[in-house]
Amino acid sequence: MTLFKLSIQNIKKSFKDYAIYFFTLILGVAIFYVFNALDSQTVMMNVSSNTKEIIKLMTNILAGVSVFVSFILGFLIIYASSFLIKRRKKEFGIYLTLGMSKRKIAGILFLETVCIGILSLGIGLILGIFLSQFMSVLVANMFEADLTKFTFVFSSTACIKTMLYFGIMYVLVMIFNTINISKCKLIDLLHANKKTEKMKLKNPMLCMFLFFLSSFILGYAYYKVTGGLEQMQEVTEIFVPILLGVLSTFFLFWSLAGLLLKMAKKKKKTYYKGLNSFILKQVSSKINTTVFSMTVICLMLFITICVLSSALSIKNSMTSHLKTFSPIDVEITKPLDLTEKRVNDSWQYKEEMIEDSKISIRESLHKMDFDVDTYFTDIVSFHTYQIDSILLKDTIGTYYEEAKEKYPYLRYESKEEFIKVSDYNQVARLLGLEEISLKENEYVIVANYDGWIPIRNEGLKKGTPVTLLNRTYYPKNTECIDGFIEISNNAINMGLFVVPDDAVNETIRAKEYLLGNYKKQTEEGKKKIEALFLNIEKHPYAKEASIEVTTKIYLYEASVGLGAMVTFIGLYLGIIFLMSSAAILALKELSESSDNKERYSMLRKIGADEKLIEKALFRQIAIFFLFPLLLAMIHSIFGILFCNSILETFGNEKLLESILMTAFFLILLYGGYFILTYLCSKNIIREK
Repeated sequence: MTLFKLSIQNIKKSFKDYAIYFFTLILGVAIFYVFNALDSQTVMMNVSSNTKEIIKLMTNILAGVSVFVSFILGFLIIYASSFLIKRRKKEFGIYLTLGMSKRKIAGILFLETVCIGILSLGIGLILGIFLSQFMSVLVANMFEADLTKFTFVFSSTACIKTMLYFGIMYVLVMIFNTINISKCKLIDLLHANKKTEKMKLKNPMLCMFLFFLSSFILGYAYYKVTGGLEQMQEVTEIFVPILLGVLSTFFLFWSLAGLLLKMAKKKKKTYYKGLNSFILKQVSSKINTTVFSMTVICLMLFITICVLSSALSIKNSMTSHLKTFSPIDVEITKPLDLTEKRVNDSWQYKEEMIEDSKISIRESLHKMDFDVDTYFTDIVSFHTYQIDSILLKDTIGTYYEEAKEKYPYLRYESKEEFIKVSDYNQVARLLGLEEISLKENEYVIVANYDGWIPIRNEGLKKGTPVTLLNRTYYPKNTECIDGFIEISNNAINMGLFVVPDDAVNETIRAKEYLLGNYKKQTEEGKKKIEALFLNIEKHPYAKEASIEVTTKIYLYEASVGLGAMVTFIGLYLGIIFLMSSAAILALKELSESSDNKERYSMLRKIGADEKLIEKALFRQIAIFFLFPLLLAMIHSIFGILFCNSILETFGNEKLLESILMTAFFLILLYGGYFILTYLCSKNIIREK
């Protein structure tokens, strides 16, 4: 009972000084509960079956991500606990001097951990349950669901999971504390506050050399990622600039620790003004003794900024192109004249589809008891064509050798696709695109995928001829025409050749398309037709049919669902990484403030007033927090540029909004930890 009372007194005494520790535990519990309660929050939402499948996938992925998050939080809690033990070594030394055994000290720590665990779990769960109600609204907004049946939701599964995971973490902390205390010697405990980390003076010339070398290597890494994956021979080459970036970040911090004070001393007026010399020595000492930690924190912040910006950008962009690239309700495609060779060469075709590929889409649907004319209007049907001898490498002409070096990952052996100009113009009228006119020996390429247009344009500029059925055709333009024939949620047409009608015939047909709108134009009416239409997959003949169906409603639901899923995973990881980075910095700063308490007392003795001391403390904490953040922000500029090149498929025109939202999270969490650190540090150094 005495040990329990002592534990409670210790918690009360330490609460003000270590509010960050309690704040981090409570916030960690709340976030863990909120994201694991998403499954329960989505049950009450009125959504389509497609969206339900995406939500189920999202909750499964989040469950896996939670395991990874638990490791991060576990490390953070153990790190924070070790900081608290270090801070209280003298207190434990006094306990030993008074006759208390190490076993009883371990018992005090055990009881403290249990009390802190119960307290943080309780408050964190209450906060998490409260925040999860707001999350329900956010989830419904993300998935564009009907929330008319909204009720207060408590997830017992998420609660049990949170208690289990954090219970395991606290048990590990107890084991760690017991081992830590058992290794301590009385003399070390009593003089712990007099020990300081040794600061080795670094050779200024070596520091300068490493600084410029690291900057050069970092610049090279930036250059490598700016070009995106197109500039790399293989996808795995991305690991080279990543490794260079990590190493150069470490050596930048290492060299700055040696150069900072040296450079500051040269500006004597600034250096000796107020308490600047004290501040700079403190900051230089911190960076010098925390090079590895600063590197890890910088990289974690970099990952946070990139993950949040990219995830939020995908959500904003997924549905933005639907009106442009999916202006019609339905598109049906099927391969024509399949052979055993085509079936064997492609994963998407099966032998039982060969017979069906010899008939039209209308006939296939008729065999599945679905009449196109009954439910569809504005119907356009056409074929595309391919020839085995006309490949990508042939249509870009003399640019092939240069392209092979610049874009080695492209499939230059892939067949080109052709369409009659009259068929394309039918599609263009339906999709609201520009119609094309051609002379008897001309062709044009329609494309809208930014990554491929420059490659196509090079071939067109060189006037590359194309021979079809013993007749040669030449490019009408030196650039691609914006266009497409397949509906999607983003621009994916990599290049389609539009040729005169007599340039192709039915002997080389490759694919059939059927496009149209639903006859009922109300939202409810469209969904009824779509449900009836998609029900054909249950028909016995569906196994033999080779048709593929894409609908505007399905694309929209998939876009909304995928965007929401990526956003939630990005938010989960981003917030945890950001919180962990800020918490580690905060704990290190609190440890420094605790160790340097006597130095601040000396400042008071030589005449520094409290206002000047607090100003000096604020500045050094601000510099300590800003150092890794500034470098992370520079890294992020190039990291986002790289992500941007990959995200072109999804769309990236709202990237600025995502970056601003990421900045908001940084200010809220990182800035919040900074202010809290300053207030706690001020309380530690204050003269009692």
